[in-house]
Amino acid sequence: MEELLYKIAISLLPGVGPIKARSLISYVGSPEQVFKEKQSTLQKIPGIGQFIASKIKPDEVLKKAEEELQFINDNKIKTLFYLDKEYPKKLVQNDDAPLLLYMLGEMNFNSKKIISIVGTRSMSHYGNDNCNNLVQGLKSQGFDPVIVSGLAYGVDYCAHTSALKNGLQTVAVLGHGLSTMYPAAHRELAKKITKNGALITEFPFKAKIDPSNFVKRNRIVAAMSEAVIVVESAAKGGSLITAEYAVQYARDVYTFPGRVGDKSSEGCNFLIKTNRAALIENANDLIYNLRWEKSKHKPVQNTIFTELTNDEQKIVDLLQIEQTVNVDVIAYDTKLPINMVLATLFNLEFKGVVKSLPGRMYSLIK
Repeated sequence: MEELLYKIAISLLPGVGPIKARSLISYVGSPEQVFKEKQSTLQKIPGIGQFIASKIKPDEVLKKAEEELQFINDNKIKTLFYLDKEYPKKLVQNDDAPLLLYMLGEMNFNSKKIISIVGTRSMSHYGNDNCNNLVQGLKSQGFDPVIVSGLAYGVDYCAHTSALKNGLQTVAVLGHGLSTMYPAAHRELAKKITKNGALITEFPFKAKIDPSNFVKRNRIVAAMSEAVIVVESAAKGGSLITAEYAVQYARDVYTFPGRVGDKSSEGCNFLIKTNRAALIENANDLIYNLRWEKSKHKPVQNTIFTELTNDEQKIVDLLQIEQTVNVDVIAYDTKLPINMVLATLFNLEFKGVVKSLPGRMYSLIK
């Protein structure tokens, strides 16, 4: 429980976002050590400096963390720290991924295909039909992806409810803490989601509802999925922001075309015109583009590598189990300093044992 307290605390540090917090943890070894290290040492860490180091005041932050921990325990909320094996692997690839996610419900983010479905709050009958037909079509073709959306009106609501009707798990990413629900009209839907999916958020329970938080929420919706589908969108809106994040994170983006001059499809047509999204008309198009029909699970080969040092063997053993792992997770699991991990990975690359992937990720060469 004390370990979780420090994980919460470092996520609450003012002026210290996910990127700098990861750097702190990488250099000192753990969230707890960040609060026990001398400020003179912390400010020498690249990217930290005296100003940020001065913000790390254990007494103030730990008091807030204790309140958060009490709320978590009282409401049976789960937490996912970015170094935990249960943390969404696609999300952790990005440097700006939240340090900590709060989750209400049950979800294994790394066992199934995940897609995000987003769009306008003012959905038309055309958009509603496309959303429902897409989800139903995936189910009828034998696929059961997790459907991610943002619990807003319109397309988000349709995505969640359609998933539940078709027996698919669904995840609602919230732009606020779990002590409230916005919009309030979706409280009942939120309860249903927790029975076959989860509500997740990066915001502590006291976080106020603020428009900027929903933009931050959109990056999670984009990053944790294999693909983002924009069902319907005007020329401006949150779904276009989500699509832009998806492009930045090298995620596939798909959208349904609309009639020329149709205001509710201007955003979708823009995504197609600018090559930000591929055009789809139904579930079969999505399945084809994602090549799901060709995907087969390949078991990890227990290849025995010779002439490995003890540190190299530790990393290889971890990669044989986890397949694809972030540098920070490797350092955390192997208990090796980050500089030693980077040097060891370089040697393993030179030996042709591992390969580097986007997002500071590594995997074995099969």
